Amino acid sequence: MTTTAVRRTVNRFPVTTANRLYWALILVAVLLICSAPAVTQTTRKARPKKQTQTPTARTNASFDRFVKLADEARQAERFEEALSLYGEALKIRPKWPEGWWYVGAIFYQRDQYPQARDAFQNLVALEPERGPAWAMLGLCLFQTAEYERAAVSLQRGRSLGVNDKSELADVVRYHTALMYLRFEYFENAYDILSEFVRVGHESSKVIEAFGLAMLRMPVLPKDIPPDQREKVLIAGRAGYSMAARRLDQARAAFDVLLARYPNDPNIHYSFGVFMLSQDADVALKEFKRELEISAGHYASMTQMAFEYMKRGQYDDALPLAEKAVQLAPKLYAARNVLGRVLLEIGQIERAITELEEGVRLAPSSPEMYFALARAYTRAGRKQEAARARETFKKLQDEFNQKRQLDKSGSAADQKPESRNPR
Repeated sequence: MTTTAVRRTVNRFPVTTANRLYWALILVAVLLICSAPAVTQTTRKARPKKQTQTPTARTNASFDRFVKLADEARQAERFEEALSLYGEALKIRPKWPEGWWYVGAIFYQRDQYPQARDAFQNLVALEPERGPAWAMLGLCLFQTAEYERAAVSLQRGRSLGVNDKSELADVVRYHTALMYLRFEYFENAYDILSEFVRVGHESSKVIEAFGLAMLRMPVLPKDIPPDQREKVLIAGRAGYSMAARRLDQARAAFDVLLARYPNDPNIHYSFGVFMLSQDADVALKEFKRELEISAGHYASMTQMAFEYMKRGQYDDALPLAEKAVQLAPKLYAARNVLGRVLLEIGQIERAITELEEGVRLAPSSPEMYFALARAYTRAGRKQEAARARETFKKLQDEFNQKRQLDKSGSAADQKPESRNPR
């Protein structure tokens, strides 16, 4: 990439950020390969001198020459020439990871996303544990509208690690949230967007994405209808303020939403979620109002079932939980509350069935394993209960460690400037 790296993607960082992102990507590659020439040089010095080069030596020399010329062309921003020279080097050594990295980076900055995608696909095939490569592959797939593969690749990159303080991490975080929005995993999208709060990133793009999450709109920002954009931004300010625990500002934004759009879907639901920890009775009222607007609003049913279960009102909770599972069979939270309610009323086998399905849907959820362990214990299935408790403890420890890291890094990461994800 050049100093104009990735400027024309759907969602942009400012130019200075794009510059840093490009050169950061190049620096990663340089650091990974900087030791290779020294090893080669040492090996060559140890070899006895020969009067004529063997075919292997000539091939190595050609490879080194192409790489040297390609690097010089890339550093001088003669990218067409660099691509040609890297291509010649890759013909000699098609399993050269850094060559595919540079080729993919150059194609990406030139908006040639299919070619960039193919280059990064070759790279992850060679180095499947390389987080930044998966991240770049996901960004390419986003640009080629291969959204399911993009979601998988972006999440894979995040799980392997993309240096949480880097510009690339911001881009990946943002696009991962967009993929969750598009596939209607709104709570997951909200959780990922909340990571921007920790680093003080409150750009218009982030606010807009928060708004889509709060209004449960499964669209990309570029597809927001013009007559909905103002509502999305107001909802986004409410969502960001919620995540930042700025309750007064969140309440003010919700008041505007409720006054301007009293009969629009998902506004009463989002306000109910906001009020749950402050006044559960008001929250229940809002969920009921949402059901009047959208009779099949399974998220409201799930929230109401949890609240009724908490109050011990199992007869009220059960039909809501059952209906939520019927409407959204892949929503693990609905399986969780239904299984727990069934356990409380003595329907243990049904409870286990629901909770096992919840674990299958959300294998990284500590809450699911905790509930399943309780159900196994009630059923006398001691070994399975022990395994479920062990998994719960492991997942909970991982969650607590991540939360502690987030807290310890929040003050250091706080930045006054606002940056736009690209």
